[in-house]
Amino acid sequence: MNKVLELHQIAAFRAVMSHGGITVAATALGRAQSVVTRHIQDLEAKVGFALFEREGRGITPTARGRLFHAEVERHLAGLERLTTIADAIRDGAPAAFDIASIPAFSSGLLPQAIARMEHIANIPLHLRALGGEEVTSQVREHLCDIGFCSLPVLGPDLQVHWAVEVDCVAVLRADHPLAGHDVLPLEALRGQRLITTANPYRQRRHVDEALQAAGLPRGTPLDTNTSFTAMAAVRAGLGIALIEPLSPTGSPVEGLVQRPLAVRLPFRYGVVSRTGFALPAHLQELITHVAAVLQENVPSCKVLPVARNDVRAA
Repeated sequence: MNKVLELHQIAAFRAVMSHGGITVAATALGRAQSVVTRHIQDLEAKVGFALFEREGRGITPTARGRLFHAEVERHLAGLERLTTIADAIRDGAPAAFDIASIPAFSSGLLPQAIARMEHIANIPLHLRALGGEEVTSQVREHLCDIGFCSLPVLGPDLQVHWAVEVDCVAVLRADHPLAGHDVLPLEALRGQRLITTANPYRQRRHVDEALQAAGLPRGTPLDTNTSFTAMAAVRAGLGIALIEPLSPTGSPVEGLVQRPLAVRLPFRYGVVSRTGFALPAHLQELITHVAAVLQENVPSCKVLPVARNDVRAA
């Protein structure tokens, strides 16, 4: 049997996953429903497993279908990047910006830095907001040129070009009794429900160590996977967030304030690329602007030399 997957089959599968049904996907593709159905059946025959479960007149993706879809999106991103590069080479256009970033950068501060660049409207821009591990994966797999993420990163196939350090802040409702503090002592957090990010090996490690040293129990935990979810929880009155200052500064939420802590809880971030990749001029300029935006907006920000342990062996 011919195992080569054809692009029209992949396109049909992607459309069905995106639209949640064959009929809507067929309309979006401008094809008959029977054609899309046949493409899905042919693709299932080639991969050797069911992509969807049929339930009455509807369908839902199988577990294997969801895994396959993640790989489809990853590979098609690379193919779309090649198309952009080919167009730029043909037209003699400026090189594209292909950036992966954690939400703390991509939501506000990074776009501000990009806006400071001349002729940016004429340069193709691909900016993906991802989790830290996904950022480094995108860089490793040549799906982007640089990534903004927390440090350290793992593996000799990555290099760090630039590093910054910022201090954790407390984010609380403007009407909270503790909002009157200019600097918030940790002891003032006793008895408060504290909201932190979930990864115990990244930001939360610093928070947990500081609370333990101060003899403060965390109480009933509320952990989230992003600082923005933490801020939403604060706004709903669920507690006080102890997070990095990039998110509340770059994308402030109405009704919330941030206060520095009396104890320094430093978080380190950096720009990474593949080992041996020489940053072109437009990416070097971007990094310079990001550093300037950070220093202007985040008082605790320090641009530091890259340290040896910013890249650790896997």
